[in-house]
Amino acid sequence: MNLVIDIGNSLTKLAVFDQDRLVETVQLEEFDREVISRLKTKYSQLDKAIISSVTQHDSALLQLLQTEFSYFLELSAATPVPIKNNYRSKATLGLDRLAAAVGAAGLFPGKNLLIIDAGTAITYDIVDKEKGFLGGNISPGLRTRFRSLHQFTGRLPLLTPTDQWPDIGTTTEEAIHSGVQTGIISEVESVINKVKSSWPDLRIIMTGGDAEFFDKKLKSSIFVKFEITLLGLNRILEYNVKND
Repeated sequence: MNLVIDIGNSLTKLAVFDQDRLVETVQLEEFDREVISRLKTKYSQLDKAIISSVTQHDSALLQLLQTEFSYFLELSAATPVPIKNNYRSKATLGLDRLAAAVGAAGLFPGKNLLIIDAGTAITYDIVDKEKGFLGGNISPGLRTRFRSLHQFTGRLPLLTPTDQWPDIGTTTEEAIHSGVQTGIISEVESVINKVKSSWPDLRIIMTGGDAEFFDKKLKSSIFVKFEITLLGLNRILEYNVKND
């Protein structure tokens, strides 16, 4: 069995896999190393692990994983993956983006894919039907836009997303909701349409903490899969175990 650890900007996600079957997920705002011990106790066959992080993680955690697991993999730009990475600056590619691309390619083999990860940032990444990662775009996420308006102005309030807002705001709060949310939906639709113009048979997968906000609000048909990055990390782990 495999333990997958994905340390993001806001949350840490852990998942237990039995080969390619997702068994359990755990989500933490602050990473607690004790959860590893609890999972090891619960699943006696948990013997392989992979960690991916977009932030710095302490050496004690790596040492713990190396000690507790018979096979441990720290994902890096040099880690072999089961898709072709055509990104020119591979060392700066976010590992979460790469893992999500691997997960999407595993779910939809032989398809052109646009993976949209809506979190602290919104990332748009393309994988072609030959399993080639082509790259994509990065822009500020939904909540990042609300925070930016509050932090970089003198009087604008800090707001959070809402499902109902007017086309034209008649209060400052309405104006912010309309501007931020209508704007970000227009951005996502614009990117989708541009990518579709080159890949008309495109499959669109959305993940990330704000995926639910976009679901049903976009005109384009999307497939929401919150575990896509975890699935990708597990595939990378299995790929390296097989080819080690």
